Amino acid sequence: MATTRLDRDQVVDTALRLLNEVGLEGLTLRRIAKELNVQAPALYWHFKNKQALLDEMATAMFRRLASARNVDATTWQDRLIAAQRTLRRALLGYRDGAKVFSGTRFTGTPHAAPMEFQLRAFVDAGFTPGAAARAAFIAYTFTLGFVIEEQAVEPLPGERAPGYDVEERAALIGPDYPLTAAVGADLFEDYEGRFEEGLRTIVAGIETTLGPAAQ
Repeated sequence: MATTRLDRDQVVDTALRLLNEVGLEGLTLRRIAKELNVQAPALYWHFKNKQALLDEMATAMFRRLASARNVDATTWQDRLIAAQRTLRRALLGYRDGAKVFSGTRFTGTPHAAPMEFQLRAFVDAGFTPGAAARAAFIAYTFTLGFVIEEQAVEPLPGERAPGYDVEERAALIGPDYPLTAAVGADLFEDYEGRFEEGLRTIVAGIETTLGPAAQ
């Protein structure tokens, strides 16, 4: 193999591109090395293991989505909703994008400025800093969990995983459980609408339990 001189960004860009082809399980350091035409040990100069690479991949993903945040939003509600929409779109751009993002640690501080921007809207509206942080965390974990489940059914936009046909599901469950059989479309279709519905629920819940009136 060629002795290509690598840098971290080159490895990360290749890994993100391969992620869409092979998914998280198939994304190995050996596979990335093959794509870069180098021996696998060459990658260990930059990343000691796969988790270190995933941390850098998540950091790169966050930098890209942070640059797309809506700086025109002023209220905490608008900033929260805009941030979660942006996060979901970014995660859906990669096969298993939400799984890559989940549980990783950023390798720098790209999150600090967007987080400050969002927290400021909460605090200016009367939230305590702690309540603002918890509100942002609740919304973030909703989006992350939602997209993990969404990508289990639709790994990439327009792609459908086997086993999630609503009519087949209803027939399998049978007449003994009519409610469970009937709600397949509510669980496994129209993810866009369900996400927006969830955001409205999150905002309403935050207003009730963490907002200034609840303190």
